[in-house]
Amino acid sequence: MKLALVLPLVLATLVGAARAEEADDIREATKVESDNFNARMYAGPLADTAYACFVRRYDAEHLARHPKQKVAAMKLLISAEMDKEDKQLHNSFRLGFRYRHRSGDFDSSGSCNHAVFTRNGDEVRLGCGVDCEGGGIGVALSKDDKSAIVRLERVRVWQNNKPDDDAEQSLVGGADDRIFRLDRTDNKECASLVTDRKEIAALRRK
Repeated sequence: MKLALVLPLVLATLVGAARAEEADDIREATKVESDNFNARMYAGPLADTAYACFVRRYDAEHLARHPKQKVAAMKLLISAEMDKEDKQLHNSFRLGFRYRHRSGDFDSSGSCNHAVFTRNGDEVRLGCGVDCEGGGIGVALSKDDKSAIVRLERVRVWQNNKPDDDAEQSLVGGADDRIFRLDRTDNKECASLVTDRKEIAALRRK
């Protein structure tokens, strides 16, 4: 085979190998970052299941400073379960809140991707979504891991845990409802977001 034909093949092979190695490095770095984030989220080594609960009840002084804020109280439960097949940690979320000027309890839930970098690269967050184009939330952690930073544009919610078309609506991020800082607390505080009895029992043991 002529040298002129061999060289392009060799170069293509080397470039392909370099790109594959680079992709492996990126995947490994992402996994390390994801593992670190999960350890921070769940405050320690992970077992087959893990929970993290964050709560905020806004007082009159805060609401007076933010007159356009619609939410008066919010709870967030982030949970993780190890999948036996792919050996990956699968995160999910449950969100509960009360409006400032409306009665009743509202909630939402969905699955979360693995921890991912934001575009500016200085924050890691979970991207969580509701099925059937129901919007979602982003969840990051404060630097001391004591608070969750929840960001939303729109998320589908239901009233009083009734997942039917009549009760379905959305919480839309307005001027004062796009970013919420919720404080880490005992997992028992989020038991009201769970309906399965076995899971409630597991949550209270954590």
